[in-house]
Amino acid sequence: MKPEDIFARGCPFKNLNENYRANPDMYSKLNVFDWLEKIHEHNFNKDIVEIRFKNTRKAYYLNVNNLKLKKGDIVAVEASPGHDIGIVSLTGDLVLMQLKKYEIDIKTTEFKKIYRIAKPVDLEKWFSAIELEYPTMIKTRKIAEDLKLDMKIGDVEYQGDKTKAIFYYIADDRVDFRELIKILAEEFKIRVEMKQIGARQEAGRIGGIGPCGRELCCSSWMTNFISVTTNAARYQDISLNPQKLAGQCSKLKCCLNYELPCYLDALEDFPDLSVTLETVKGPIYSVKRDIYRRIMWFSFEPDSLENSVPLSVEKIKEYIEINKNGNKINLDETSNNLPNNTNDYKIDDKNLNNKIFKQKK
Repeated sequence: MKPEDIFARGCPFKNLNENYRANPDMYSKLNVFDWLEKIHEHNFNKDIVEIRFKNTRKAYYLNVNNLKLKKGDIVAVEASPGHDIGIVSLTGDLVLMQLKKYEIDIKTTEFKKIYRIAKPVDLEKWFSAIELEYPTMIKTRKIAEDLKLDMKIGDVEYQGDKTKAIFYYIADDRVDFRELIKILAEEFKIRVEMKQIGARQEAGRIGGIGPCGRELCCSSWMTNFISVTTNAARYQDISLNPQKLAGQCSKLKCCLNYELPCYLDALEDFPDLSVTLETVKGPIYSVKRDIYRRIMWFSFEPDSLENSVPLSVEKIKEYIEINKNGNKINLDETSNNLPNNTNDYKIDDKNLNNKIFKQKK
């Protein structure tokens, strides 16, 4: 496999020009759109630059040599020990905004340095290091299995000068991998760094295509993970099917949280799903609801949609008050209990959006 074909590594090797710059449009993981790129001002930050490495790993470095760096430049940066090779992913004032977002204090943080724009000899060594990553990962998995360690080696990332490698692993419990480090250092003649990651982080690093047909959110734009619970699915009336709710990381899909605030806002004045209405023909039970059309279906048999009756939320509230007064409902005599035009029961999108906007503020 050629290095320029290893696009899944997260770094854009293809379309390198004569100045050894990568095509900025080929970033696939956690790319930041620089909306200030074409605005020429003199007050842009030129000291701190965002550098990206394999997959989702990024770091911020000090441009001590005042290099004229652009997005896509491949550079040699300070590492411990030796040097590493990365790609410039962001420059200018947006870097300061990113530092503020991640709560990195410029005054107290000691940033590592950018040495130079990568030379051809740097790139050759970098490419040869990349070719070692997959065989190293497979061999390390075999060694860990022989040592009977309860862990999974999910990824290996070599440093640009081939003197060090980061081994990303997943484990449920604490793992004593001291013997493993000794074997790896002796086998591959490198410094070894073990880094534990979760299942979501592994999916973000490796990447993939979700059931929606798009690249996984965790590998394309999500920078942090918010806890996802089954309550998010319940509020949205989604079937609690583990196979459908789980993502490629075997955890609940992060996208369950995306529309949750809209549903919570729409459900504020909904009757409880356990509500039962007393009619002259007997009690009717809530079996289904359409949240955005503000309709609930009631049936004489619990958990059955057969002969179900659709009622608007407003009408249900009226019927609840009638039952509280000790009276029963005669659905046959009520002329406006069934929605003739379901569009009349659609939620006011404009008002809903305004509420959600205020809530987010």
